[in-house]
Amino acid sequence: MPVPDQIEPTKLGDYLEIMTKAVFQSGISWKVVDNKWSGIQEAFRGFDAETVADFGEKELDDLTSDTRVIRHRRKLEAILGNARRMIELDKEHGGFQKYLRSQPDFDSTVKDIKKQFKYMGLTGIYFFLYSVGEKVPPHEEIFPGRS
Repeated sequence: MPVPDQIEPTKLGDYLEIMTKAVFQSGISWKVVDNKWSGIQEAFRGFDAETVADFGEKELDDLTSDTRVIRHRRKLEAILGNARRMIELDKEHGGFQKYLRSQPDFDSTVKDIKKQFKYMGLTGIYFFLYSVGEKVPPHEEIFPGRS
């Protein structure tokens, strides 16, 4: 996997988009996800967090038959749940970035993200945090022997 791009999030949807990419990349080639990304962005309506959080059973069923997305129902359900939880944490902490920075260190942040969100393992969390501009340890410290 090449070094991911970094963004400066300006809205909750920016965090949701990067987290969604991490969810889809779990167990799937990043190339597959990248090739489908523009269709995924359309299907998730530009990743407006409130809109995605409001998706119900009908929208979920539509997504599972939408060829623009990776039609893995459990991942799709996780993304909708992650959007809802992200909104809650954003409100609880007065901003999602404040939530991310509420933990004392990287390991604590990883542990809390695993607890709060679905389909987020160490690799996905590292990708997510790095991509949204949060401080992460050097890659080789976390993933020795992986390039």
